[in-house]
Amino acid sequence: MKTEFDNLSNNTNHSYETNCNGDKQVVKIYCGEKLIAKKLKHKKSTRYLGIKEYQEYLLPD
Repeated sequence: MKTEFDNLSNNTNHSYETNCNGDKQVVKIYCGEKLIAKKLKHKKSTRYLGIKEYQEYLLPD
Protein backbone atom coordinates (compact mmCIF):
# COMPACT_ATOMS: atom_id res chain seq x y z
CA MET A 1 0.00 0.00 0.00
CA LYS A 2 3.03 2.33 0.32
CA THR A 3 3.19 3.18 -3.39
CA GLU A 4 -0.60 3.56 -3.49
CA PHE A 5 -0.42 5.85 -0.46
CA ASP A 6 2.22 7.94 -2.26
CA ASN A 7 -0.05 8.07 -5.31
CA LEU A 8 -2.94 9.35 -3.16
CA SER A 9 -0.78 11.94 -1.40
CA ASN A 10 0.66 13.25 -4.70
CA ASN A 11 -2.81 13.83 -6.16
CA THR A 12 -3.53 17.59 -6.18
CA ASN A 13 -7.27 16.92 -5.69
CA HIS A 14 -6.55 15.48 -2.24
CA SER A 15 -5.56 17.25 0.94
CA TYR A 16 -3.60 15.78 3.81
CA GLU A 17 -3.08 16.44 7.49
CA THR A 18 -0.08 15.47 9.63
CA ASN A 19 -0.09 15.03 13.37
CA CYS A 20 2.99 14.22 15.48
CA ASN A 21 2.79 13.22 19.12
CA GLY A 22 6.08 12.03 20.58
CA ASP A 23 7.16 8.87 18.74
CA LYS A 24 3.84 8.55 16.89
CA GLN A 25 3.12 10.23 13.54
CA VAL A 26 -0.23 10.11 11.70
CA VAL A 27 -0.76 11.28 8.11
CA LYS A 28 -4.39 11.45 6.92
CA ILE A 29 -5.44 11.91 3.28
CA TYR A 30 -8.81 13.44 2.47
CA CYS A 31 -10.82 13.81 -0.71
CA GLY A 32 -13.05 16.75 0.15
CA GLU A 33 -14.35 15.94 3.64
CA LYS A 34 -13.96 12.16 3.25
CA LEU A 35 -11.01 10.40 4.91
CA ILE A 36 -9.68 7.92 2.32
CA ALA A 37 -6.34 6.75 3.77
CA LYS A 38 -3.94 7.17 6.63
CA LYS A 39 -0.42 6.21 7.59
CA LEU A 40 0.49 5.42 11.18
CA LYS A 41 4.17 5.53 12.07
CA HIS A 42 5.21 4.54 15.58
CA LYS A 43 8.94 4.18 16.26
CA LYS A 44 10.11 1.73 13.54
CA SER A 45 6.65 0.38 12.66
CA THR A 46 4.62 1.80 9.73
CA ARG A 47 1.01 0.85 8.92
CA TYR A 48 -1.05 1.96 5.93
CA LEU A 49 -4.84 1.98 6.12
CA GLY A 50 -7.40 2.82 3.45
CA ILE A 51 -11.13 2.67 2.86
CA LYS A 52 -12.48 -0.21 0.75
CA GLU A 53 -12.89 1.92 -2.38
CA TYR A 54 -9.55 3.79 -2.09
CA GLN A 55 -8.52 2.48 -5.54
CA GLU A 56 -11.15 4.74 -7.13
CA TYR A 57 -9.11 7.73 -5.92
CA LEU A 58 -5.74 6.65 -7.41
CA LEU A 59 -4.19 8.57 -10.29
CA PRO A 60 -3.75 6.54 -13.48
CA ASP A 61 -0.17 5.42 -14.18
